[in-house]
Amino acid sequence: MPAAGKDCAQDAGLQRRYEQVRARSLELAAPLSAEDQCVQSMADASPTKWHLAHTSWFFEAMVLCPHSPSYRSFDERYFYLFNSYYEALGPRHPRPQRGLLTRPSLEEIHAYRRHVDAGVRRLLREGAGPAQAQVERLLVLGLHHEQQHQELLLTDILHVLWCNPLRPAYLPPGRAPAPPRAAGPAQSQRWLSRPEGLASIGHDDRAAAGFAFDNESPRHDTLLRPYLLGSGLVSCGEYAQFIADGGYRDPSLWLSDGWARVQAEGWRGPLYWVSENDAAAPRPADWEVFGLGGLQAMDPDAPVSQISFYEAAAYAQWAGARLPTEFEWEAAVDDPGLAQAMDSVWQWTRSSYDPYPGFRAQPGAVGEYNGKFMVGQLVLRGASCATPPGHGRHTYRNFFPAQARWQFSGLRLAKDD
Repeated sequence: MPAAGKDCAQDAGLQRRYEQVRARSLELAAPLSAEDQCVQSMADASPTKWHLAHTSWFFEAMVLCPHSPSYRSFDERYFYLFNSYYEALGPRHPRPQRGLLTRPSLEEIHAYRRHVDAGVRRLLREGAGPAQAQVERLLVLGLHHEQQHQELLLTDILHVLWCNPLRPAYLPPGRAPAPPRAAGPAQSQRWLSRPEGLASIGHDDRAAAGFAFDNESPRHDTLLRPYLLGSGLVSCGEYAQFIADGGYRDPSLWLSDGWARVQAEGWRGPLYWVSENDAAAPRPADWEVFGLGGLQAMDPDAPVSQISFYEAAAYAQWAGARLPTEFEWEAAVDDPGLAQAMDSVWQWTRSSYDPYPGFRAQPGAVGEYNGKFMVGQLVLRGASCATPPGHGRHTYRNFFPAQARWQFSGLRLAKDD
């Protein structure tokens, strides 16, 4: 029976939500073979199997072990294998070596997930007494954490498949997630004029309903100067013109660290763009683009994706514009003229990933979730075609280092007015 004072309807809603999110992870992994799910193609990515295990570890380590006296761990060695970066919860297997974990098997990981799910169901059924509210908050955090890993599962397996000379598709074209085309051709895009003034930024923990990560708070006012914001995202066709115009050969367009990357790694287009034309600056018609649906002709009206912050900044320089700050982006997101805000690609901003005024990390292990990464990274706003439905929101702060290219990341232009 539910514990005294528990809201049965709320408890049932959380149970349904838990089942839906957990099932979705398995659905995303289902098109992949056991071999696919064990591969780690680079240190920044993780195997599918590891994502499935780590998201279960989160519920086990953060919720069940501290709050369910009857719970018994599936295998205590998993606390070491599937911890990601939580120093408060002990040592962990090195991140670059996750692809070496051929054991435990995929079947054992599925059994681990079932074991953890049974423990969560029992905890929800029996209640956690005075800690019930804390348990529910941790479960909601764990579900949003798992949705983050669902997106990473797709971006990471895309990189795995890209590294295969066969260029295999995750799913057939038409069934695979892909950034949607713009509502109209690139030349129909326009500049939205935004006024000067104070903008309220971030999630208000005291007043706003719904979930937000701690890095989205506290809500605060930021002074914005007048600016212009592009109504749509930069398209593949527009970006192809930048390439054809010698964008990857002109150091004057690039930040110094970005130009060093171009030279050292031989960049000549977005990560998954392919051209049989060996010229340094292929023509727009020469490009094909590899995605979750395999290799296809470049769609000029689709938003450009899989570009780094350096590439986004160089394109903006070439276009006579700049990248918006995250505050400009959030202040304009409700503008009815703004297109493709939350359904296509994450949008690089010119904002460093820093704490908001008054930010304080939460006590305990959950305090390691975001705060300790607030250095040396850039903020991306919006959402992507790989973001689970209902996971994105206008205050969401995604963040990656400037050189990251394997995400569904693109750009929107801004100008001073």
